[in-house]
Amino acid sequence: EVQLVESGGGSVQSGGSLTLSCEASVGGTYSSYCMAWFRRPEGKEREGVAGINPSGSTNYADAVKGRFTISVDNAKNTLNLRMEKLKPDDTGMYFCAADPRQWGRVSLLQSEAYSSWGQGTQVTVSA
Repeated sequence: EVQLVESGGGSVQSGGSLTLSCEASVGGTYSSYCMAWFRRPEGKEREGVAGINPSGSTNYADAVKGRFTISVDNAKNTLNLRMEKLKPDDTGMYFCAADPRQWGRVSLLQSEAYSSWGQGTQVTVSA
């Protein structure tokens, strides 16, 4: 069973930065998992933000390209999301997701690709 715990959310002003972290407890080799960040703006559907597979391939939503960076620290079993130049549209609940299957880049941002989810951490960006 995979357990995911997010941290690092908070409130920032537009243009600010935050780094989210997701600590994972997995039953196998953490480095063999596909990992991703999703977000759910208030009143909207959940959407993929950034994903990474064991080969190191990444995929980002168009809205965050050039501003967000996803990375994995295998030594600490931690997934990170560095968010810069934040905008009010980035406001939402951010979720970490993991799956042991080997997905390609396109699938990394599809919620159906993931079997394990964290509880989420709130990010609020004010104008």
